[in-house]
Amino acid sequence: MENIFYEGQVIWAQIDANRHMRHSAYADICAQARSNMLNKMGFSLDKFAQFQIGPILFREELIYAKEVHLDEYVQVKVELTKYNKINSRFSFIHQVYRQDGTLCCTVNVDGAWLDLKLRKLTKLPEEMEPYLAKVPRAVGYEEIG
Repeated sequence: MENIFYEGQVIWAQIDANRHMRHSAYADICAQARSNMLNKMGFSLDKFAQFQIGPILFREELIYAKEVHLDEYVQVKVELTKYNKINSRFSFIHQVYRQDGTLCCTVNVDGAWLDLKLRKLTKLPEEMEPYLAKVPRAVGYEEIG
């Protein structure tokens, strides 16, 4: 499977009272997968600090398909679904799979880049555009602008 940016065992702290992975644990592993992907493409924390920007989210949607239980292993696929070149808004899809390839959860997020000094939305600096070109695109990827 391509575009896997997180793999790991489901641990006790990620389990809820129903004995399956809790909702916020899905969000956590998807955030880590997204961070891993951005870092691998060149968007390191140091690079963000250099330009004094950071990614922020406006929306996070979790769609559950199958349960994940304690000690199972999961993989998270991350791909860009939309990008607006005019205002640098973005959308990502994350798909959480069990080790047997079963899709268990889809997490969609919408966000943008934040100028950390001004605390306002900003465009991605031109110097960072080559990194964006490396980010994996989903089937049906849409670019605006």
